Amino acid sequence: MGTYAAPVLYAVLLWWFSTGLILLLDHAPRRTHPWSMAGATLLLAGALVAIRSSAADTSATGAYTAFTAALVVWGWQEMSYYMGFLSGPRPVACAPSVRGLDRFLAALATSLWHEFAIVVGGLAILALVWGSPNRFALWTYGTLVVMNLSARLNLFLGVRNLHAEFLPDHLGYLACYLSRKPMNLLFPVSVSLGTIAAALLGRAALGADLLEHELIGFTVLATLTALATLEHWFLMLPLPSAELWRWSLPARAPGEAAGPPDHV
Repeated sequence: MGTYAAPVLYAVLLWWFSTGLILLLDHAPRRTHPWSMAGATLLLAGALVAIRSSAADTSATGAYTAFTAALVVWGWQEMSYYMGFLSGPRPVACAPSVRGLDRFLAALATSLWHEFAIVVGGLAILALVWGSPNRFALWTYGTLVVMNLSARLNLFLGVRNLHAEFLPDHLGYLACYLSRKPMNLLFPVSVSLGTIAAALLGRAALGADLLEHELIGFTVLATLTALATLEHWFLMLPLPSAELWRWSLPARAPGEAAGPPDHV
């Protein structure tokens, strides 16, 4: 089992630290955001180069590089949205009377350019790994896209915990697109499929005659999927999940409320 301990620990620590770092930068004063975004863009360029070079690398280093670079690409997507550089044609609150499909379309209009950027990022990674043996950058990015979309839809449909402290103040207008409910019909489907996917990836990691990059790649993917499923449970269960990233969140005065986030 020691073979699997290192990639599991790496995935958990990278997930925890990268989430906290992005939260820290998003909550920093607005004057710092252009500098943060410029640095993230330089990292994005390096990550794309790393994805291309790792695509032909079937060693453990190739798997770790692909996984890490894909997380950097995803981090750029998150920062560009939460810092307000890439949102949508109507990044404003909706009227209280808006319901149903109109509310969904209004919510989509707050992040449409962000959604397009996510698709472009996926296509860029697909082109970089096309025809190569190491495609774990693409699978990692795809996992993040699907689980992120699932979490956002669950928040839109209604969950118990909105995790208000995760949302930067300048995105407070998103509050009207979220609902607090004890349950929604999508949630059981989301956590069931996430659990099945994590189990299948874990089983693949235990397969015989795996190449080195496959063993590492399937292990970190299984771990990432399990963590993303855990994040879904954070939306429903009374767990102090924000304490995991308390170091990255701004201190608030007693009784001060924050707007809810659009996703975990």
